Amino acid sequence: MRTDNGLSVEVVDRIAHVTLDRPERLNALSTGLVADLVAAFDGFSTDDDVWAVLLTGSGDRAFSAGIDLKEANRSDGALTMPMAGTTRNVFETVLDCAKPTVAALNGVAAGGGCEIALACDVRLAAEHARIGLPEAKRGMGANFGCQLLPRIVPRGIAYELLYLGELISAEEAHRWGLVNRVVPGDRLAGEALEFCRRLVANAPLTIRRYKAMIGKGAELPLAAALRLQVGPNPYASEDRVEGVRAFLEKRDPVWRAR
Repeated sequence: MRTDNGLSVEVVDRIAHVTLDRPERLNALSTGLVADLVAAFDGFSTDDDVWAVLLTGSGDRAFSAGIDLKEANRSDGALTMPMAGTTRNVFETVLDCAKPTVAALNGVAAGGGCEIALACDVRLAAEHARIGLPEAKRGMGANFGCQLLPRIVPRGIAYELLYLGELISAEEAHRWGLVNRVVPGDRLAGEALEFCRRLVANAPLTIRRYKAMIGKGAELPLAAALRLQVGPNPYASEDRVEGVRAFLEKRDPVWRAR
C-alpha cells in the first residue's frame, strides 16, 4: 500500500516494511507524509501481524532530508511549536511504538530525517550515508533531537553536532554509537532485512518487554528500574512454555505472542 503522500507500507512475514517514497524531494517529510507516519506507527503497536518495523527511504540518495522546507516556506507565520497542537508528534510516535523498530539509512538523514532515525531502536547505515541536525543553519529548533541525542552520545558530542549543524559520515556516526552498523550501500537492504528476520525469530513478548523496560527505566535509579512492571509479561506466557519445550526437544520454537 502506498499513500498519496508518499508512504509505502507492506507487511511480510511479520515485518512491516515502511518506505518514505518521495525520492524527487529526497524523501522530505511533508505534512501529509508525517500524518501518514503517525497513523501507521500508531497502528503497528496493536497490529498482531506486525512483530517488527523496518523503516527506510526510497532511492540511494536520502533516507530523508528532513522537514519539507519548500512546504514550510509556503506557510504563513510561525510553524507549530513542537509537542503542541491537536496531532501527535511523529518522532514521539515512532519512539513509543510498542514493536521493535529498525531504520535502514540508505542516504542522507538530516534534520527531521535524523530525528526519525534516532526515534528507532536500531540504526543500520549505508557507507555513503551522512547524518546530522542542520537546524542551527536554518533557524529551526530540533526539539526532539536536542533531547534524545545527549541520551545516545556524550553530551559534548551532542553539543558539537547541534551547535555546528554539520552532517557527519556513517563511519563517524558509528564511532559515536549513533548507528549500530555500517555496510556497503548495495548490501544495506539485505542486511537490514536479515536483521529483522533474526529479530522476529525470537520470542515476541520478550522483545516487547525489553523495549518497554529500557524505554521506561533508562532514566530511573537502578533499584526503581528493576521493579518496573511494563510491557507484556513473558514469565507467565504460553511462549515461555513453548520456548523451554522447544529447547529440550531440539527444535525451533513456534511463537504465538501469548
